[in-house]
Amino acid sequence: MTAIERYAAPQNLDEALGILQQGEVTILAGGTDLMPQTKAGRIAFKPTLMNIGRIAGLKGVTLDGEHLRIGALTTISELLRDPLIAQHAPVLAEACDHFASDQIRNAGTLGGNINNASPAGDTLVPLIVLDAEVELASKPNGSVATRRVPLAEFFTGPGRTKRAANELLTAVRIPLPKPGHVARFYKFGTRPALDISTISIGIAGIKRDGALTEARIAYGAVAATPVRGRSAEAAIEGRRLDDDTIETAANAARDEVSPIDDVRASAWYRKELIHNMTRRMLDHVAHA
Repeated sequence: MTAIERYAAPQNLDEALGILQQGEVTILAGGTDLMPQTKAGRIAFKPTLMNIGRIAGLKGVTLDGEHLRIGALTTISELLRDPLIAQHAPVLAEACDHFASDQIRNAGTLGGNINNASPAGDTLVPLIVLDAEVELASKPNGSVATRRVPLAEFFTGPGRTKRAANELLTAVRIPLPKPGHVARFYKFGTRPALDISTISIGIAGIKRDGALTEARIAYGAVAATPVRGRSAEAAIEGRRLDDDTIETAANAARDEVSPIDDVRASAWYRKELIHNMTRRMLDHVAHA
């Protein structure tokens, strides 16, 4: 394990980005993923350990025009009881209710869950179907620069993202839902919350006259990253959610995922779960 040569606890974003610009920094927020992974030898500390927990402005949920803005340091517990999340993104609160234990929810942050980039990350699937984007800040030329990346395009592999080494994930932005918006989340595991997902599914769209438009479907724990279900989305887009449409979408969902065999389930079992739960969730949406 690499020895930590420097500990930093910046008080503001400008200071934190300056430290990142110097290179070789491990970022610490809640630590609920970082600390177990370093102890297990899966991650090595870099020479500088930077605790971002004291940075003002990286916590809380606010309305920003036509978007919800969620600070990266907002904890899972805070999301679970936030009134703006309950009003505009209840599917995210639903996922948070299935997230680990109370102790981990109290410490774990949304930004940390995203940056950990687990294919089974509990908040990632609902955020993807809500068309969320991440806000990244850096200080390449002495002044703060920001960019945004759709969350569906942010992950490049297990534990890997498009965040550059000199960037800090500062917030998540979610467009406010349109009238008729519906969203559902499902996680399967031996226990509802404490287990890592065997599979997870998110479904969202605008429901009018029995049909879904702007359909979004995403899966967790069935590929190297959380993924959009493009084929299943196409199968339901603009169509009435009758039995034939739902079965077509469920078949497409099963055929487009690429799970692996591991200690939690076989690839075959995951595919069958995706098929059956996609069908059940769409049936619930159709009759809601």
